Amino acid sequence: MERMLENLGEKKVRFKKLEKELSSPELLSNREQYRIRAKEYADLKEIVTGYDSYLSLVKEKEALEKMVEEEGKGSEYAVLAKKEIENILEAMEAKKKELEELLLEEDVEDYSRNVIMEIRAGTGGVEAGLFAADLYRMYTKYAEDKGWKISVMSLSESERGGIKEIVFSVEGHSVFRFLRFEMGTHRVQRVPETEASGRIHTSAATVAVLPEADDVEVDIKIQDLKIDVYRSSGAGGQHVNVTDSAVRITHLPTGIVVSCQDERSQYKNRTKAMRVLKARILERKQQVQRKEISEKRRKQVGSGDRSEKVRTYNFPENRVTDHRINLTVYNLANIMEGKIGGIIEPLAAEDRKLKLGAG
Repeated sequence: MERMLENLGEKKVRFKKLEKELSSPELLSNREQYRIRAKEYADLKEIVTGYDSYLSLVKEKEALEKMVEEEGKGSEYAVLAKKEIENILEAMEAKKKELEELLLEEDVEDYSRNVIMEIRAGTGGVEAGLFAADLYRMYTKYAEDKGWKISVMSLSESERGGIKEIVFSVEGHSVFRFLRFEMGTHRVQRVPETEASGRIHTSAATVAVLPEADDVEVDIKIQDLKIDVYRSSGAGGQHVNVTDSAVRITHLPTGIVVSCQDERSQYKNRTKAMRVLKARILERKQQVQRKEISEKRRKQVGSGDRSEKVRTYNFPENRVTDHRINLTVYNLANIMEGKIGGIIEPLAAEDRKLKLGAG
């Protein structure tokens, strides 16, 4: 409870700071920054109002306790005060539960979002590409079990059926709620098929999980875009080589570049590329916001950084270890078949503890 109150106190400080910023001429002249601050202010308002109500109850209880002490426990006023204190304690407990729910629901809007995932082969050469392909298969299996829809938006293949990079969307119920912890560097330890001596190699792949952005959140001006079309270079038959269907979009203010060539239609490739671009711009904005918020306030499982090492898959030992919560399970085969709920659920439980200030 003490940690939760500390968390709420920090939110109130942030709320008051935002209140001042929103009336400043500097912020009023910056429409984009004003919108971001105004949204954060609105998101905090209900929590801070509830916290103020809780503090009022605390003050009322303390005043009554002081009166009991001054009047003497046997006095008529003291007896009435004690009954009132009991009522206040019940109200405080109810308010505490309400605040807990509000803290947990801060990210509900994000939880319900669809996501765009990016898997890239890291260190490890051919083996890293094969591991990236294994991760993609793992997530497709998990999505199938959840009844979600996966659509590939961009694919760059490597040797022996591996993947250099794949970008795909995942659509369904509460997708981000379950996949948000997958962001980061995933490491594999195993003996590659090409290793004659049986030596264990360590390779890696990075995973990004980007909640899809609404048009209201990411306002992209056409003059800020550089759009190039070119002929696809991947598989697809003769049609690929004679039609300028591939699309590359550069967002000039941020330098973010997105390419898509999987569809034969230039329009479809452009639509897919814009979805990815919006998600990446939203991620960039969220990174800026996270830097502005204190370490205590943004405490969560993982930093939301794709460079953070989050998990190791050790094939010789049939072991998967999630480094953020020191969780180790010995059912690697099932994990690679998409049975990752046993890892995701403990991560969500730990995140809940941290948000409530109990961790």
